[in-house]
Amino acid sequence: MVVEAVPATPVVSRRRFRPAAFWLPATYGYVGLLIAVAIALTLVGGSTATRIVLHASTNLHNLADGRFGTLFSSAFVVSEGAATVFIIVPLLACLLALAERRFGTVKLMHTFLLGHIGTTVLVAVGLWVAVESQLVPNSITMVEDVGVSYGAMTVVGALIAVLPAHRRFVWAASWLTLALGGVLVWHTFTNVGHFLALCLGLGIGRLMIRRQVAPLHPFNWLEYLLLAVGSVFACLMLLA
Repeated sequence: MVVEAVPATPVVSRRRFRPAAFWLPATYGYVGLLIAVAIALTLVGGSTATRIVLHASTNLHNLADGRFGTLFSSAFVVSEGAATVFIIVPLLACLLALAERRFGTVKLMHTFLLGHIGTTVLVAVGLWVAVESQLVPNSITMVEDVGVSYGAMTVVGALIAVLPAHRRFVWAASWLTLALGGVLVWHTFTNVGHFLALCLGLGIGRLMIRRQVAPLHPFNWLEYLLLAVGSVFACLMLLA
């Protein structure tokens, strides 16, 4: 008796839900702190909120007084008001979430802090030289200088490490053009800081590529969405 072979039924593999892929402690923690600080500033309001923001600012007055803690605290204050925070922070969260998924928590924190602190120091040195040379008024030493943009733009630059090789030049050239355009149009030290932070991020990204420490597997639909929303945030920072 001949027994016919029965073709094996193909097994359809299902993608398992991986909670670890959504465990992003740096992103959740930082976003939560930004929202908490924004709510607190709104509640105290008025001159008290202004004093708190100025105390956390990395302006030349504070740095000259030895308040180097502002290099860290200034990254947790957004002075535009609660309404703006609730627009900016979700966009920022998408950028950080993508970077944390690809870089890991520790590398994201290192990249963000290095960008925020390093750029702030470079801008402060440049302002000090400009003030001493009487190129800018002395009043600039007392301005508010807080926010997330320096660290965020460093992360944008560093994302070059997780892009395919044929897209890296376009990514770098596009953002450098926007950042340099902001400097040429608005002529503010913040715009200069954005350009420096982006350059620093691109340098970090190139170092990651050389050391092969960032995964290069293709983006999934969620990561493309995070990249698109994060890019909108970066554009707002550069063009606002």
